[in-house]
Amino acid sequence: MVSPTTDDTPAAPEAPATPAAPAAESTPAPVEAAEEQPRKRGRKPSTARKTRTVELTLTVTGTMDGEWQAELSHSGSRVLQGLQIPAAAVSRAAAELHEDISKAIDSVLDAAREQHQARLAELEAELSKVKQALADLQES
Repeated sequence: MVSPTTDDTPAAPEAPATPAAPAAESTPAPVEAAEEQPRKRGRKPSTARKTRTVELTLTVTGTMDGEWQAELSHSGSRVLQGLQIPAAAVSRAAAELHEDISKAIDSVLDAAREQHQARLAELEAELSKVKQALADLQES
């Protein structure tokens, strides 16, 4: 019969415990992390359906003449191209999207409006000159 005090018991568990103890005292965090890692189990993948996203790109371009066009692309292919849009509709849409977008577009619209008003004043001055010249010709 073998007694529990004899050397027949395996010594393998005791050997690693003795050198690991000083290392555990000097750096406790890595040992705790090493102990936690085997306990974690992998998470099962979700069976829920993933939300599908739709990629639509709306590009609105304008000129200083006040002409606005829209293009719509769906996943890289053009759906609509060269669609004429009134400047007022662009301004309203920008106001609905975000205040910063609205300010940027309104500044472009204001510059276009000023340019048109200046052109209108030039044309009105030219028209009055032509009317005066026509009136002078009719009197003679």
